[in-house]
Amino acid sequence: MYSASTSLSAPPRPAYPAAAEPVLRPHPSSPVGRSAPGGSHPLSGRLDLTGPQGTQLRTAVAAVQRICPDFIPAQLLRRGGRTALLIGTSGRAPAVAKCLLDHSPAWAERFRHEIAAYRTFVRHRPPVRVPRLIAADPDSCVLVMERMTGRVVSPQRHPARVPTRGDVRAALSAYTRVNMWRPPAGTFEAPIDYPARIGRYHELGLLTDRDLGDLQKLLHGLAHAQGQFCHGDAMLSNVLLSPAGPSLVDWEHAGWYLPGYDLAVLWSVLAGDAAARRQISQQAQSAGPAARDAFLVNLMLVLTREIRTYETAVQRTMRAPGPVAPGAAEAGEEQRLLLRRLHDDCGMARRAVRAAVGTR
Repeated sequence: MYSASTSLSAPPRPAYPAAAEPVLRPHPSSPVGRSAPGGSHPLSGRLDLTGPQGTQLRTAVAAVQRICPDFIPAQLLRRGGRTALLIGTSGRAPAVAKCLLDHSPAWAERFRHEIAAYRTFVRHRPPVRVPRLIAADPDSCVLVMERMTGRVVSPQRHPARVPTRGDVRAALSAYTRVNMWRPPAGTFEAPIDYPARIGRYHELGLLTDRDLGDLQKLLHGLAHAQGQFCHGDAMLSNVLLSPAGPSLVDWEHAGWYLPGYDLAVLWSVLAGDAAARRQISQQAQSAGPAARDAFLVNLMLVLTREIRTYETAVQRTMRAPGPVAPGAAEAGEEQRLLLRRLHDDCGMARRAVRAAVGTR
């Protein structure tokens, strides 16, 4: 039987400087970077609702206070292109409000999926700590939750520095407990249509004809595999560590996947930790060939998605008009180095997939 440890836990290559996506980089005035919702961070001044962006934030605050009148915003923790994260209080309790800014159908549906997850957690508690739901409105896409205490394992999607062994162990343990949970039937759906996702990546030129055939063969053998409940976005930035234990946040992708999806996501972001990758690979294949094949399918899709994301970011940077902004050239080089690493990882996963197909 093919053993994933022969390739997916190979000795590390000469390290490339790990890169972080510019929008996920810490702001100079904020040491926490892309903090997970609920992280314990000191408040620093009033919420600025002035200027061109103030109107949008005032609208968001008004939407929050419509469903949670006692929410008092104190600070804008994070604002991306699609969501804003406000921290404040609800009554006397620390709270965080998440508001959707981009109400396109796809993003609105994803936001409603996250609301549904937190509502499910009220009735059926998962085996890990999660923020307590305070209020939510699927129509206006607003979510108010308990603000969890703790520190983020890593604020970066792809950490520039390898987290400590204890932090990685805590994150892996938390996601593994989630994977062992079986919520009641009908409470969650399957976020990924695997044949459709593979077909789309092939049409985009991200997967070769042989990749398509190999992945389809593995999927055929997994036709009757039992699904596994996964967080769906098992990034280190979604793990908060505190003396009470790890907490998991950002459940917008939660649902039923082929076994090993969360493990594949963790493997993809731990490029500098060969020991952790080896442990993840061994854990993924410990249940036998079917579990190994499911992990490999997930890994190929996760790495291909990351390549697509960062290639788009690099192309956007190269097409940007006008003079290069300070730091933009450095960020672009970091993105290119990260892409190089992701392509190397994808090549490693591709070889593992071909070896697995050869054993079937």
